[in-house]
Amino acid sequence: MWIDTHCHLDAPEFTPDRDAVVARARQAGVARMVLPAVEPDNFAAVRELAHVHGFAYALGIHPLYVVRAGADGLAQLEAELEARRGDPRLVAVGEIGLDHFVPDPDHALQQRLYVEQLRLARRFELPVILHVRRSADALLRELRRLPVAGGIAHAFNGSRQQAEAFVALGLKLGFGGALTFERALQIRAHAAELPLAAIVLETDAPDIPPHWLYRTAAQRAAGERSRNEPAELPRIAAALAALRGMTLAELAEATGANARAALPGLAHA
Repeated sequence: MWIDTHCHLDAPEFTPDRDAVVARARQAGVARMVLPAVEPDNFAAVRELAHVHGFAYALGIHPLYVVRAGADGLAQLEAELEARRGDPRLVAVGEIGLDHFVPDPDHALQQRLYVEQLRLARRFELPVILHVRRSADALLRELRRLPVAGGIAHAFNGSRQQAEAFVALGLKLGFGGALTFERALQIRAHAAELPLAAIVLETDAPDIPPHWLYRTAAQRAAGERSRNEPAELPRIAAALAALRGMTLAELAEATGANARAALPGLAHA
């Protein structure tokens, strides 16, 4: 059985058939999902979906939503973490982090909210789920200053040195659909060569589609969709197993154990 450590099941892309998406995932062998929030407006949605379907969730403010979260965003997060302190399905603070790829968001505000959310993770003794896009060194710098109870560097696409630094700080590295593209040489090398104990699986559904779901900009403009689903996780896992020369059963057991080590609350959610 598989664990999808990062799925935005509350996304509007799933509104027409969300229950069917969950049913397809379970039929494919995906037994557990972690549903990260991205802003206060979807805290209730991820919590409710986790409870309805028997999944886990995380609460946090995504770096691309810091402006939309407004001046009260951090206070809302703190209050929600306090209110849900006893909820066994709450397993992390996330999705938080820094995004140095998109030019528009307020990078200074991203930095401030990232640091404050690390402080909240420390206060509530929760691991973190990190958004890492061209920001690994900046994330690592604050993690060294404010160490947390582990977690996951989601959709990791940094250097080998950065990968090893996250692992040394107690985090696992999330791999998903990107590793299925033959041109993704660095990601595939990391997926093949890093210690197995460092790796967890994720889809980031509905985003980061594997190569068989990818559509070009022209195709998308013509109305073709490239929605990713958690049911794709076993096929993504098969690509990883081929890179590592191991069986799917071995990979499922190892990555499941890694997910529970990264997010200990999964054992009770």
